Amino acid sequence: MVASADIKITRVAKSRVGEYDVNNVPFGKIFADHMFIAEYENGKWSKCSIQPYEDVPMSYALSALHYGQAIFEGMKAYKSDEGVVSLFRPIDNFNRLNKSAIRMAMPEVPEEIFMGGLTELLKLDKNWVPDGDFGSLYIRPFMISTDEAIGVRPSDNYKFVIICCPAGKYYAEPVKVLIEHHYFRSVRGGVGYVKAAGNYGRSLYPTRLAQDKGFQQVIWTDSETNKYVEESGTMNLMFVIDNTLLTPALSDTILAGITRDSVLAVARDWGLKVEERKISTEEIIAAHNAGTLMEAFGTGTAATIAHIKAIGFEDHLYELPAVEDRKFAPKVDEFLRNLRKGREQDKHNWMLKVC
Repeated sequence: MVASADIKITRVAKSRVGEYDVNNVPFGKIFADHMFIAEYENGKWSKCSIQPYEDVPMSYALSALHYGQAIFEGMKAYKSDEGVVSLFRPIDNFNRLNKSAIRMAMPEVPEEIFMGGLTELLKLDKNWVPDGDFGSLYIRPFMISTDEAIGVRPSDNYKFVIICCPAGKYYAEPVKVLIEHHYFRSVRGGVGYVKAAGNYGRSLYPTRLAQDKGFQQVIWTDSETNKYVEESGTMNLMFVIDNTLLTPALSDTILAGITRDSVLAVARDWGLKVEERKISTEEIIAAHNAGTLMEAFGTGTAATIAHIKAIGFEDHLYELPAVEDRKFAPKVDEFLRNLRKGREQDKHNWMLKVC
């Protein structure tokens, strides 16, 4: 990792952490004291620094604004009952960020900069990590192109930045989701499998239309046949049908979620039958009508485990069993929460102690 001596550190004169109850703040609106920045110029990364979180001046000709070279990650740090701050599967986030960078014609971030900057930042802002059972420090590493020029081409200059915010539950209650038929999140050969900012921008309008109908999120289907479910908003999708855990198989239209992978690994550890394959809307509705659709939920870093209470499809609403009647999702949610709090054995070595 990049040594702390190689990172220029400017600390805040006084921490703002005492102004907030970090266990009870709105998601994504209150930011920790510091941020990490590295710059890519003349074909190499340099100028690593940690400085007070602040607004920065911006050119209206910034290439990221015009041509969409913007990628990000979502990850979390947790505080154990003993006060130890740890990261959950950070190397997987590092690898996925660089997968996004390659697809978006951006430079890869060296591991020593990603992990070195991240760990030094957390050491400075460890008091921002909530200690409640449902609290975490949400971490947003991102990269943008920074050429101040108009012209369709990859930028020559980039900034890699890490900011953090204390967070509780993303979804306070189980959600209603609407299967979307007209709009699509991604297409084959596109960028659906990476965390590019434009993927989320294109989802906002159809999601707002669904919200106007009383739903919190949409379920996206494949753009080729409109028959198979892919993702839901900020989450990968999972269903328990006939005591089998089903999830759409990964492709270049589906993000390889780290929480998704973790849930599948735990399910297999527990001996649950798992299938990663195409899942049609017809199969889901048929299972509901037959009484074999036991659970539906989303998985994601922000959402963690988000129970789906009802699915809208072709002007019908299909309600699912109450959360208290579900067997798998509440159990895996509790297990992962206890693992991150240091109460469960970390057999997969997913937790990285920071301070």
